[in-house]
Amino acid sequence: MKALPLLMMAGLLAACSSTPPAGKAALDGEVFYLQRIALPPSAQVTVSLQDVSLADAPSQELARQTLESGRQVPLAFHLEYDRAQVKPGHSYAVSARVEDNGRLLFISTERHSVKLDGSDPQPLRVRVDPVR
Repeated sequence: MKALPLLMMAGLLAACSSTPPAGKAALDGEVFYLQRIALPPSAQVTVSLQDVSLADAPSQELARQTLESGRQVPLAFHLEYDRAQVKPGHSYAVSARVEDNGRLLFISTERHSVKLDGSDPQPLRVRVDPVR
């Protein structure tokens, strides 16, 4: 009789796991900056995963997350994307930006390439630099 509650609990925990649905994959990471200042309470942080393969065309966005305002760095993100959108031979990168009331405060200035084949180190660390 004691085994039944344990089995039910195990099933409930399995249902609550953060494994993406079939056909989906995810990248986890954090956005940070080196300056020793706090973000304004209304700052919006946006992280996106993009196909950056074509130099003469806009990048194609595979996933985007806008983080809850009022938080401070490091800011954790979780990008879920559809594996069917990943094309062999294409290049992918994660970028981030911080805005406050439409004014750009920080942006990623280095390319944060990802392979999307399961070999990417996680959590990813995406540094953003101040905009002058």
